[in-house]
Amino acid sequence: MKKTSTVSRYLLGFIFSVFGLNGFLHFISTPPPQGLGAQFMGALYMSGELYVIMALQLMAGVLLLTNRFVPLALAIIAPVVVNILLFHVFMDRSGLPVALVVTALWTISLVAARSAFAGFFVAQITPRRQAAAGLSELNLSAGAAKQS
Repeated sequence: MKKTSTVSRYLLGFIFSVFGLNGFLHFISTPPPQGLGAQFMGALYMSGELYVIMALQLMAGVLLLTNRFVPLALAIIAPVVVNILLFHVFMDRSGLPVALVVTALWTISLVAARSAFAGFFVAQITPRRQAAAGLSELNLSAGAAKQS
């Protein structure tokens, strides 16, 4: 599993770094989408949001390639991966195989870093009494120090 997750992290980092850079440098020519997909991409381009998406892809790709802040990188590209998948499911089916591969790579990388995301899957938060009591004592003593 360790080799699989490492390979998937590197592939995901490479894909997002290359396509993030391509958004700025345009070194890969791709045919424009047709129909509704063209309208959607046109709206992203005209609003300037496409550049933000490409910058996020590039940033997350570099973080994944350098193995730095991997959970942050996975969180940054999670909505991008969802949008890529949904775009190709509903608007332009020609890129669906690549979207499925990217989704699988992201899922494998997420499973490898699942301990960093454990707090997201807690059904109910219960405050810890000792931590809350210690915090309130700290606030009271800090407030008393400011007043004197």
